[in-house]
Amino acid sequence: MKAFLLPQVFIATALLAVASAAPANSYAPQPAYSHGPSYHQSSYKEPANYDTPYQFDYAVNDHYSGAVFSQNENSDTKNVNGYYSVNLPDGRTQHVKYVADQHGYGGYNAEVTYTGEPRYEEHKPSYHPAPAYKPARSYAPAPAYKPARSYAPAPAYKPARSYAPTPAYKPKY
Repeated sequence: MKAFLLPQVFIATALLAVASAAPANSYAPQPAYSHGPSYHQSSYKEPANYDTPYQFDYAVNDHYSGAVFSQNENSDTKNVNGYYSVNLPDGRTQHVKYVADQHGYGGYNAEVTYTGEPRYEEHKPSYHPAPAYKPARSYAPAPAYKPARSYAPAPAYKPARSYAPTPAYKPKY
């Protein structure tokens, strides 16, 4: 009986060894990526020109299109002061004066004013759809032209009978 159990124990031990040697997820694919960026990310640095005072202004007055606007801004590296104005479609002009500090503690302070009186023109649609009804004619159509024949048609030929037709047979009952 011991000889009969020895091969079974050997087979069971071999199966256990094979099962423990195999990876847990042998069907899972290996990742195709690396675990870090392939470039060196530099840290952000403020541009040096933020510490430079500046001043600019511009203005547009286009008589053809009617566009009128302007802006003026200056900075002493700690505060920004500015002004802009623009013509609005209703005929008024909007003026904005603003101040902002470098760190944002004072916030963005704007003073908005308007000059002029608003004008609203009556709306006139530019699209006029065609009427849904068929209007009556304002003219009488010309008569259809039928030209007169310039020739006389030939008479149709019908020959005269050369015989007398025989009566049809009718039996008597």
